[in-house]
Amino acid sequence: MVKDKNFYKMLLFLGLPVAFQSLVSLSVVFLDNVMVGNIPNNTEVMFAGVTQANAITTLFAFFIKGLSGGAALMISQYWGKKDTDRIKTVFSIIFTIGLSLAATISALIFFFPKGAMSIVTSSQEVIDAGAEYIRIVCFSYMFYILTETFVTMLRCVEIVKISLFLSVVSFFVNLSGNYLLIFGNESLHIPALGVRGAAIATVFARIVEFSIVMAFTFKIQKRIAIKIKDLFRHDRLMWLDYAKYGLPVMFGDTQWGLVGLFRAVIIGRLGSFMMAANGIAEVIMSLAGIFTVGLGSAACVIIGKTVGAKEYEKTRKYSNTLQILFASFGVVMCAVLFFAKTPLLSLYEIMNKSKGGFGPETMELAKTFISIGAFTLIGTFYHATCFTGINRGSGDGKFVFKVDMVCGWLVVLPLTFLNAIVLGSPLPIVFLCTRIDQCFKWIIAFFRLRGKKWITNVTR
Repeated sequence: MVKDKNFYKMLLFLGLPVAFQSLVSLSVVFLDNVMVGNIPNNTEVMFAGVTQANAITTLFAFFIKGLSGGAALMISQYWGKKDTDRIKTVFSIIFTIGLSLAATISALIFFFPKGAMSIVTSSQEVIDAGAEYIRIVCFSYMFYILTETFVTMLRCVEIVKISLFLSVVSFFVNLSGNYLLIFGNESLHIPALGVRGAAIATVFARIVEFSIVMAFTFKIQKRIAIKIKDLFRHDRLMWLDYAKYGLPVMFGDTQWGLVGLFRAVIIGRLGSFMMAANGIAEVIMSLAGIFTVGLGSAACVIIGKTVGAKEYEKTRKYSNTLQILFASFGVVMCAVLFFAKTPLLSLYEIMNKSKGGFGPETMELAKTFISIGAFTLIGTFYHATCFTGINRGSGDGKFVFKVDMVCGWLVVLPLTFLNAIVLGSPLPIVFLCTRIDQCFKWIIAFFRLRGKKWITNVTR
């Protein structure tokens, strides 16, 4: 274990704000689900529609995560060299790519919402409910990608508090919007808009986030002097560097998002009860895994700085300590999730049908899914933080991409399809298949970091 107190201070300084940001962001999703889950009449159908629509949104989010992750490994290493000029160039690259993609995807979904929904479910009722939601929420994509790219750059130069502030503001904006727009308010003459209200609240929250981060970046922070013109830089060599080191990260997260989308396609063929229970379980498990995001982001910056400064012995020492911390947190969060699943599920009020909640079948199925997911979380916590933190920060993104490709397309999807569609296995078995890779990827991560090939300096 590293004895340098500054290491742990840096880990907490970088990791905790990101973890709490993730907690707040997921709490927004959690509250969305709780509120949508209490819309009277056809609760399972409405909730399944929003859940399946969010599978498409999640694919887009994975692309943004990969785009930003590819930039993070380069920015963190250049930050280790204090080369702010190239940091601005990397930022302009992801800004250009992200803006182009967001505009394209938003336009396609807006004009063909039912076509998009038909990809993830065959139920016409679910398609109609989801199309109503996603045709509005797609307007949030542009603001989301711009906010995420700015926050990533700031995080990699060790400005992290703004991301937490953004999430807290977004939480209260979204919560207020949901309360007013989903159920309506007679005194304010606001009609009950149901799932459309949830979508409008999400778009408004994204606009507020974007406005705040723009003001902070250009007017308040002084660590990296960035101007509007810096968003449109062009450097052929840096584009080539991003293609070599950043694109594998982007493709890795995007293809994993595609795996998630195809999982949703399979689950969408198993009925609204399965879709609803899976949606509930995924959100609650994501809440339990928030520290993977925080620790992974912090580890990426810490490892990237040491590699950029060519302090490779320190890189290995930091890596060993981080792995011990990752594994320990995994065991703790597994226990917390397993024993806290009942009170968390009670927030959905799924036993109270008079308020429009889910039925007991959905609750029991979700509880079973969470019990299964809790034990897989140990492996998730270790390998996910190693891959997104240590490996990516050290320039080892291509290896992570290969592992995710093999596990997703040759293990997870075939096993899920076989048990769900061909064999008709019990739903808990199908759910386990969707997470089966979490049971062995930690072994791959462990042995990779025992070798000598994972440190690559990507700076010029």
